[in-house]
Amino acid sequence: MAQEEKEAGTAAAGARSGAAGTAVGLRQMAAALAEDHDLPRRQVEAILNDFVTAFTDHLKAGAKVRISGLGVFQVRDRPARTGRNPATGEPIQIAASRTIAFRPAKELRDAI
Repeated sequence: MAQEEKEAGTAAAGARSGAAGTAVGLRQMAAALAEDHDLPRRQVEAILNDFVTAFTDHLKAGAKVRISGLGVFQVRDRPARTGRNPATGEPIQIAASRTIAFRPAKELRDAI
């Protein structure tokens, strides 16, 4: 029974977010969470903004961020390499960079 309620809540949240393929912003998520939990929208927005800041700080520090049911985020270093200009075919040097990698949790993969 609890699983059915959880799925119904998830379906309702998905229906509030709009049609498939549209992006949902932090404010829209905050509004939905505020409504579901009877909290002021501004308070939920502040909590989500603090979450994003903490999330970013941990990634900058090189930590893996694991969110149960969602997945694992981590920063990966990409080495410098030689590429080709697609218009001319001329070799170009591509600088080293850092990128965010995401590995979804099994629950997320199964849900989608």
